[in-house]
Amino acid sequence: MRICMVLEGSYPFVHGGVSSWMHGVISRTPENEYVLWAIGAHEEDRGKYAYDLPKNVTEVHECFLDTPLRDKESFGGGQRHLGLSDDQLEALGQLVACDDPDWGALINLFQGGFDARDVLMSEDYLRMVVEVCRERYPHTPFAQMFHTSRSMLLPVLYLLGRPIPQADVYHTVCTGYGGVLASMGHIVTGKPLILSEHGIYSREREEELIRADWVQATFKRRWIRFFYMLSNLCYANSAAITSLFDGARGTQVELGADPARCHVVRNGVNYERFAAVPPKAPEDHVVIGAVIRLAPIKDVKTMIYAFYELSQRLGPDAVELHILGDTDDEEYGQECRDLVTGLDMHNLFFDGHVDTVEYMRTFDFTILSSISEGQPLCVLESLAAGRPAVTTDVGSCRELLEGAPGDTFGRAGIVVPPMDRKSFADAMETMCRNSRLRVQMGEAGKRRVERYYRVDTMMEGYHQVYEDVMSAYAEGRGIGAIRHGGAGGIASSVVGSTEG
Repeated sequence: MRICMVLEGSYPFVHGGVSSWMHGVISRTPENEYVLWAIGAHEEDRGKYAYDLPKNVTEVHECFLDTPLRDKESFGGGQRHLGLSDDQLEALGQLVACDDPDWGALINLFQGGFDARDVLMSEDYLRMVVEVCRERYPHTPFAQMFHTSRSMLLPVLYLLGRPIPQADVYHTVCTGYGGVLASMGHIVTGKPLILSEHGIYSREREEELIRADWVQATFKRRWIRFFYMLSNLCYANSAAITSLFDGARGTQVELGADPARCHVVRNGVNYERFAAVPPKAPEDHVVIGAVIRLAPIKDVKTMIYAFYELSQRLGPDAVELHILGDTDDEEYGQECRDLVTGLDMHNLFFDGHVDTVEYMRTFDFTILSSISEGQPLCVLESLAAGRPAVTTDVGSCRELLEGAPGDTFGRAGIVVPPMDRKSFADAMETMCRNSRLRVQMGEAGKRRVERYYRVDTMMEGYHQVYEDVMSAYAEGRGIGAIRHGGAGGIASSVVGSTEG
């Protein structure tokens, strides 16, 4: 099978949870041929991969969202009128208004040779922005509306003009820009589309936009509406939609995904590799690990402040923290390092991308401070190694640490509210002061991962999704025929129920 994996801001450019998952899936299915259709932020990253690609990756098609901005002169002119059909003009107007456009008409337009920059400098586009501004933003300066709209739409219109790799199936790991490419592949070729969300993309963008300084308050709701519009496109065209836990599946359905196409396939880790990490003998000096990217959504600053408070309580010689992971936001990463310097902390270390298993030998427990997650592999790896965790109450973290209904293994860590540094410090202090509790929780987490979160079980789940989707398309039944009865289908029959 020739599979086109559509990726955004992840594999193969950076390390991280989604990238690690993707590399593992490809490596474990040598019988499949993979084509990567990868979206990055900056053209300067072209060809700079964080991974050695497996041999069954036969093509890589790279798209960078700043590419259309590099030729500044292209925005100096533009056609007065584009000569579009009424359907195309209507679809473009709907896109400008973020009103779920006729994507087929837009795809035909840009696959037919129209350039995104010419469209955005035309009088037709100008008229559409004027109409939206008058109707929805009558008290906002037009120049602000014009530039906001153009910066919002340019990446999408640019992506709609990209050449489409040939494949038997298009599999995207997110909605958003990746969902646009995958949906275009499906619409143009007629081949099926599969969506696997590790986090709910539109909700994550909403959370980021609410706190963002670069977006004017007037336009935050518009940006949020824009990303939900992109999600609607991907949900509508996906033959199968997977998530990592029941709560995420419920959110997808709430956002408009067809329940009959939505399935739960839990994450899995190489249990044997991490379970081989020996237990750590309790010591007075406690070592804490955090396997995270330095990115705002991981809320590393709250982690730093909470650890600073912990150090004040216990003494800086009694505890140390190692942060393992890459920096995918250089400005934010530097802010985190500057914060540590400003607090004069000498027991917090940024170790970068390292061998997690080797470091896990030295850890007493791990922490995660994210404001949004799916089903974090770093927590599963920690539990598999017998190391309990302190996490924020996001994604499926509570389920991982406390168990789903019917799971009798017991608590494997402590869950705290997001962005609450005192609660985070309190939980870490509880862990540090009670070695017996750490051992008990570590054993519970290890048994939970062994039972429910093994990589082989995960791979069986995705294999079943592919088999069902391809069978339906081979028989000419298409999207509407992929009906497993929601969470009772693949979730229970392949991955297994959560009864202990």
